[in-house]
Amino acid sequence: MEQTTRTLGEKKHIALVAHDHCKASMMAWVDSHKALLQHHTLYATGTTGNLIQRATGLPVTAMLSGPMGGDQQVGALISEGKIDVLIFFWDPLNAVPHDPDVKALLRLATVWNIPVATNRTTADFIIHSPLFAQPLDISIPDYQRYLQARLQ
Repeated sequence: MEQTTRTLGEKKHIALVAHDHCKASMMAWVDSHKALLQHHTLYATGTTGNLIQRATGLPVTAMLSGPMGGDQQVGALISEGKIDVLIFFWDPLNAVPHDPDVKALLRLATVWNIPVATNRTTADFIIHSPLFAQPLDISIPDYQRYLQARLQ
C-alpha cells in the first residue's frame, strides 16, 4: 500500500489501556510521570480512565470498559488519526474474554504506525525519548489513494 505522512504534534494524544491484573502497574506508571503527562491529552478505556482521573486528577477522556467495546473505541480513534501513542499494559498470563479486541487494537496501532508500549519498561523508553516532546512525522497508509484504486 502507498504511504503518506502524518505529523504527531508536540502535544501527544495518548491512549492508556490496562487489563485488570495490570491496573496497579498502570496507576504507578501514570503517577510517576504525571508531570509529563499533564501536558498531553489522555484517553483510556473506562475503568482505567476513571481510576487514573480519580487518583491523579489528570483529565482523561474515558471510553467504555474494554470488554464492553472500549478497546474498539480506542482502535477507531487510532484509525482516525486521533491517537498518537498507545500505552497498553496487557496481561500475557491470563486470557480475557475480549482477546480478539485486544489483538485488533494492537493490529490497528501497527497498521497506523504509532508508538506502542505493552509494558512499563517500553512505556518509560517512549515517554523519556526526545521524540516524545517534539513533532514527529510518521509514515501511514495513504487511505485516500487506497480507496481511489479500489473504486476504479
